[in-house]
Amino acid sequence: MSTHGFRAFESTSRLGAREQTDEERYGIPENFLEIEVKNPQTHGFGRKMYTDYEIVVRTNIPAFKLKQSSVRRRYSDFEWFRDVLERESSRVNIPPLPGKVFTNRFTDDVIEQRREGLERFLQVVAGHPLLQTGSKVLAPFVQDPNFSRDQYHY
Repeated sequence: MSTHGFRAFESTSRLGAREQTDEERYGIPENFLEIEVKNPQTHGFGRKMYTDYEIVVRTNIPAFKLKQSSVRRRYSDFEWFRDVLERESSRVNIPPLPGKVFTNRFTDDVIEQRREGLERFLQVVAGHPLLQTGSKVLAPFVQDPNFSRDQYHY
């Protein structure tokens, strides 16, 4: 084997290569999606108590109508949402929600663990290309403050 053949490959391997511009290096990525679940608030008294969570979305992905949004959802909304996603998209494995808690569910630790789990769930689901383009409920669930389960008949 001659070293000449190697040099020929070496000389063509950089064809078409160019330096990145500062915009490409440091600008906003072509498609970005940031989802946070934060600011849990507990409402009600006794058996009527529940906690809801703020969902904050920042994105430039066209499947989402708003570049920035903030809505509040409770755990039961997430359960409904996950159920609908499973029925809508048989080709996508929908991750589980954090488990249901039956005792001490309003302690700070339990609420924080649930918040982290809900955030991970939404990041995986909302980041999935098939769900971004194929789900009728994904964008409204994470962005529409007037979202209602009654609008979707599944």
